[in-house]
Amino acid sequence: MRPSEKLFRAVTDRVVEYPRRVVIVCLLLTLAFAPGMALLDSEAGSDQFVEDNPEADALERVNEQFDPAFGGEEPTTQLIQQDANVLDRNGLLAMLETVERLSERDELRVESVSAPAVQVAGELDPEAETPAEQREAVERASPGELEAAVEAAGENPAFGSLLSEDYNAESGTASASLGVVTHEFPEETDTQAIQLEAEGVAERTTGDITVFGSGIIDAEFEAVIFDSLAIVVPAALAVILGLLAYAYRDPFDFILGGVALMMTVVWTFGFTGYAGIPFSDMLIAVPVLLLAIGIDFGIHTVNRYREERITGAHPVPAMRISLGQLVVAYTIIAGTTVIGFLANLTSDLEPLREFGVVAGIGIAFTLVIFVGFFPAAKLVVDRWRAERDWVPSFGTRPLGSEGSVLGRVLPGLSRISRPAPGVFLIVVLLLTAGAAGYGSGVDTTFDDEDFLPPSEEPWYVEYFPEPIQPAEYTVTETIDVLTETFETAEDDTITIYIEDRMTADTAIRSLERAEQDPPTTFIEEDGEARTESVTDPIDAYAEEDPEFAQLVEDSALDGGSPNRNLDRIYGELRASDFEAFTDEYLTEDDRATRVIFEVEADADDEEITADARTVADRYRGEAIATGDIVVFQSVADEIFESAITSLAAALGLASVFLVVLFGLFLGRPSLGLVTLIPVSVAIATLTATMRFAGIPFNALTATILAITIGLGVDYTVHVAHRFTDEYEATGDVEYAVRTTLQGTGGALTGTMGTTALGTGVLVLAITPLLGQFGLLTAASIVLAYIAALVVLPPALIVWVAIVDGRWGLLWLGPDDGAGDGFDWLDTGEVRTDGGAHGAGTEFEWVTDPHEVEGDAEEGVIDEQNC
Repeated sequence: MRPSEKLFRAVTDRVVEYPRRVVIVCLLLTLAFAPGMALLDSEAGSDQFVEDNPEADALERVNEQFDPAFGGEEPTTQLIQQDANVLDRNGLLAMLETVERLSERDELRVESVSAPAVQVAGELDPEAETPAEQREAVERASPGELEAAVEAAGENPAFGSLLSEDYNAESGTASASLGVVTHEFPEETDTQAIQLEAEGVAERTTGDITVFGSGIIDAEFEAVIFDSLAIVVPAALAVILGLLAYAYRDPFDFILGGVALMMTVVWTFGFTGYAGIPFSDMLIAVPVLLLAIGIDFGIHTVNRYREERITGAHPVPAMRISLGQLVVAYTIIAGTTVIGFLANLTSDLEPLREFGVVAGIGIAFTLVIFVGFFPAAKLVVDRWRAERDWVPSFGTRPLGSEGSVLGRVLPGLSRISRPAPGVFLIVVLLLTAGAAGYGSGVDTTFDDEDFLPPSEEPWYVEYFPEPIQPAEYTVTETIDVLTETFETAEDDTITIYIEDRMTADTAIRSLERAEQDPPTTFIEEDGEARTESVTDPIDAYAEEDPEFAQLVEDSALDGGSPNRNLDRIYGELRASDFEAFTDEYLTEDDRATRVIFEVEADADDEEITADARTVADRYRGEAIATGDIVVFQSVADEIFESAITSLAAALGLASVFLVVLFGLFLGRPSLGLVTLIPVSVAIATLTATMRFAGIPFNALTATILAITIGLGVDYTVHVAHRFTDEYEATGDVEYAVRTTLQGTGGALTGTMGTTALGTGVLVLAITPLLGQFGLLTAASIVLAYIAALVVLPPALIVWVAIVDGRWGLLWLGPDDGAGDGFDWLDTGEVRTDGGAHGAGTEFEWVTDPHEVEGDAEEGVIDEQNC
């Protein structure tokens, strides 16, 4: 006996001989893991994917150094005001009243406020320093004084930058304004709590003022995840529990299966909480995966147990035989799947690495629970029921049993590959190669919109009961207002961040040289790129101040841009009204600058990013391309690379692992490679389906390939292991295929239907991201199921033909029309081909496989008489 066989037998013996102890230990572990779930923290949105990303780090430095309204070192809150005219008395007072009430809240610790209303009040009364004094200055001003103050404030370039694009300086009108509130808190402050409180203050003031900032965004990112879960979890439970009730057809088995599934989730996320891993968007896939594997293990255990029970076996021997066979398959499945998920550790994206760890741990826990707790609890309950005659008997027949619809349909799947399994397999592999080539062109995207709540709720939400109605989301609408109303959006721009000594004589001219002959994705004017840079405030001030214009001209030795006295030029700018304008492009120490390039709106983001990096290489010093387009494309590239790298690593490691495990446990190492054939078919078909349906790889669907490997290995190992058991017991390939399709195929059908429909309800989620993930998960389950039952059986037949030298199996001939998909040998034919039982072992085959001793009605075959 192999050491692995001794180990599995020892595990099986402990479970069936001491079931109560096993149940108690597992329940105690559940109590130990449960508190860890309370330690779970959530992490949502795109920020989790950009950590340690060079382009994102550069963008953060740009925001901190040049655009404090949206990313300074101290926490800021934006106040977005919309009105017929935010610059008339009512509009100014509405903003100042809100600022005053925010300043009165000590817990908000307002340090300063920058807003057009504040600047107008300063023109009216330069000594008005507090919000109350500024409000009073506006209240007592005459209409003429107010108009003059708005005009005077408009002379400062920073004034217009906080007003909507429809700002008219001559009439002194604008439909929207932006106020920036700076809080006196350290960087690690809970901005979410600050901005939610500020939001409540703004709602109680006059005027239409919206509070916005990173804290508000994070709050809605988290809310949309939990609102989506509140919708899909009850729906998924209703579908899964309904189908499990049919699969088990026994309330006791149904309850045990539900308890075991709950334990897998508690153990996994209890561990996650203790490990300090935050619950991110990626981890939404983990409960789905655990349910899929757990449901599969549960149905297979009960189904195999019932196959033994209907032969008359008592509970303990029946469970010993069932678990003794299944523990091998479960171990191979769990081990290979864990290896596959741990392949995500090769990713540069931390959320993907965390997903791999949590999923791997979860699968290991699922193995322990469904090898230990579930069969042990089943024995305890069955013993209790046996001692009480008044407890009724429920469903006892396995799925796919003789006489059932599945029992008649599933064996017929073998007809698809008849009469030549080898030819069928070659055709499938060629089609798979074509699908893989087509699927390699699947798109990859990454955008904040993937995570944002929808601006409009799906139509079906209104029919949900009140307890699961989602919250009212405003972030998307507010971002749309910012994008459409203010010049703050970077949708059609990229930024080059340059670290260099900007006081060097050649600094300005080097910037201009890099802007010549721009790439095709950049907007061009007269042979130069359309840009915004430090030369803009220089030119603007020169137009207003003759003395400064003369300084600039004198600083250009041969005409053109200045190439000396740059430190003096910058000093003059900072001493003028153009200080804020200058600070948008030049750091205080003159050691870094940014250049903003306008790009074609219809250009491809991948091409824009490539061109931006090319342009960055033209600059002196250290230059890096950044901006939303570049950052998101960089992350999208990392997602795709991670998906492909993880896929290659998972398939490679799974191949080695399956070969080793099948060699250790069954003495058939080559069988491990055979089981990966349908997995590869499912993966290739899924990626082709994604491209055809226009579904891209994104932050969540990037996990779908790993899930497909996990489910594919799960299904194929069950089929391969059962086939091997039947083949070695009888030596007949076709009987092994028929029994496998009928027995294991029935259990897989229950598993597939339950998990596919259960995960498919994710299409009801609020965010399209979750909907796409649910659809792809359901598709991967169905594809893995079809591949396991249609592609793997002929592959196993070809494998037997090659390994055992039974070349006649490559041509099985046409179906005999008996309806079972097999040609049975005539009575009395003796086979001495030396199959699994060795040379010279004789088997007498009967015309009808049901004409044997045993319970013919249940389709049980007495193998001793075969």
